[in-house]
Amino acid sequence: MASIIVQAVVILLDVIAFGLGVAAEQRRSRATVTPDSAKEYDYCVYDSDIATGYGVGALLLLAAAQVVLMVASRCFCCGRGLKPGGSRACALILFLFTWVTFLIAEACLLAGSVRNAYHTRYRGNFYGEPLSCETVRKGIFAAGAAFTFFTAILGEVYYLSYSKSRDAAGGAPYGGSSIGMGPYN
Repeated sequence: MASIIVQAVVILLDVIAFGLGVAAEQRRSRATVTPDSAKEYDYCVYDSDIATGYGVGALLLLAAAQVVLMVASRCFCCGRGLKPGGSRACALILFLFTWVTFLIAEACLLAGSVRNAYHTRYRGNFYGEPLSCETVRKGIFAAGAAFTFFTAILGEVYYLSYSKSRDAAGGAPYGGSSIGMGPYN
């Protein structure tokens, strides 16, 4: 039977990571071009940098949830064998998709956090070209939050399928021995 504690911890961490990803999207940095006092250079003024913290927090919580899930399921490949059948095949497919969505979510959250932390300093206004302040693109943190949600759903279903196949395998590894050993005469 699947552990309720593992499921609750993983869902809690994933929900908080999802919330932080959405909050990071809402609070990402915005910039305005401002001339200096001598009117020689223009520079960018950024309003807030809290989205970087939210993004890193979501990244770490999602990683913690993935670690808890993989330790509880022994990363699918370690530990005793699983009973062959539909549950094991489903668990394998969900294991792979969980890792894919996890890696995409982590990449989006990391890229958004790094890009949000990058601030353009001074830039001259050369040849009449307009100044562009670097900010994170809209939707990067939202994509990370969406893939965090997908990872949470796939991870929970993976753990349930893994547990069903593990419980069906029985107590001994690979279902036990079918050849009895007798004394040698």
